[in-house]
Amino acid sequence: MNSGPWLAVPPAGYGGIENVVATLVPELRSRGVRVVLAAVGDSTLEVDERVEVYPAGRFPLLQRPYNQVMGVPHAHLAKVVAELRRRHDIDLVHDHVEVVGPAVLSALGDEGPPVLHTLHWDLAKHPHFYGAFPGDRIRTNGVSRSQLDRAPAALRDSALGFVHLATPLAGCAPVAGKEDHLVVMGRICHLKGQHVAARLCQKLGIPLVLAGPVGPLDDPDELAAVLDDPDDPHHANPDVRYYAGSVARYVDGDMVRWVGSVTGEERDRLYASARAALFPLQWDEPGGTAVVEALALGVPVAGLRRGVLPEIVEHGRTGLLADTEEELAELLGRIGEIDPEECRSVARERFTPGAMAERYLELYHEVTSTRRRDRS
Repeated sequence: MNSGPWLAVPPAGYGGIENVVATLVPELRSRGVRVVLAAVGDSTLEVDERVEVYPAGRFPLLQRPYNQVMGVPHAHLAKVVAELRRRHDIDLVHDHVEVVGPAVLSALGDEGPPVLHTLHWDLAKHPHFYGAFPGDRIRTNGVSRSQLDRAPAALRDSALGFVHLATPLAGCAPVAGKEDHLVVMGRICHLKGQHVAARLCQKLGIPLVLAGPVGPLDDPDELAAVLDDPDDPHHANPDVRYYAGSVARYVDGDMVRWVGSVTGEERDRLYASARAALFPLQWDEPGGTAVVEALALGVPVAGLRRGVLPEIVEHGRTGLLADTEEELAELLGRIGEIDPEECRSVARERFTPGAMAERYLELYHEVTSTRRRDRS
């Protein structure tokens, strides 16, 4: 299970891919699968063995210039490849490392085990790589139908289908009393549309809580110190620039608050007590971990009809979806029509870790069976 060098598994706060791995692995192991985790040293997920290069996640480096960062995933993959060459008991690699993972692992050819590469991101980012994807050596899966529908032909041909994301909260989430606030949960960045959520809530007089990191900064005091110091190198971080230029004007500490990263029970209470979770997406979100978490916690979803949202939010049953910001503003007045218990029920039906694990086991079997047929 190649999680990569960026964050611990499970992550302390933000970390979509690492949360997916942390959700999947226990279910695989409960079904008799031995798991070797390739991640960073401070990962605490229980596995059978570990492979690591870095003692802790390199996420704070991720948005620095490429020539400062390019060695990070390559050092990690070099260790993975050395491990695969050293041993012969690995039946399959489930890879989650963007571009570098399939590029390096495909170069192994028949020297390495079969690979399933999960696509967690925007597939338009790397047109030359994905346009000539090595699908004869590596198979892929998406995390939604809409994501694969937008994929380049070569990448789509390599895909065995899609697997919707899951959450351990499905079926066992705490029930909280509802408060007045709405919430946007996730990394503060333009793609998530926090500026739209803040603008709408200020205009409508609805309390809004923004929760999630701004670049590498998890705490409001840390961010304030950065913004007050023009020489701080974090000023160059695109998420910090986005917050300062597009979000900060609406954050008044009253109607709109940014509370930084929240984790564990504090995060679940904040989410579960919200009247709704807002997703004013500025891109075609492929996976939607925060969406399925909201549903599992009994939080109706209100968002723009983009990406994965129409696949995992049932309009009028578990949330309300709009085509424009103006329509979204109108729908916020109707969010009380959505029954929180219905959201929990749908999450129990569709988004449990067990359901995700069973689907991945089907894909593992298909990948390994295809490799055996190709070699015979």
